[in-house]
Amino acid sequence: MIYRLTGNKVVGLKQTVKAIKNNNAKTVYIAKDADDKIIQSVKTLITQDSPALVYVDTMKELGKLCGIDVGAATAAILK
Repeated sequence: MIYRLTGNKVVGLKQTVKAIKNNNAKTVYIAKDADDKIIQSVKTLITQDSPALVYVDTMKELGKLCGIDVGAATAAILK
């Protein structure tokens, strides 16, 4: 299990989408319990540009991995 995401990262849907579009995302993390309507844009971009994709069980857990006190639907480690 991963305990903390290391390296340069972005947290949140908008920042993750921006990183993928700019080809800066090395690994993308998506919370399994995030609303599918919200993360559909990230899933679409992932299939096109192919950064590594990792699913995390809950938004709360992903937020904790990112070092924030609130949940996060998506996050990305930058190249």
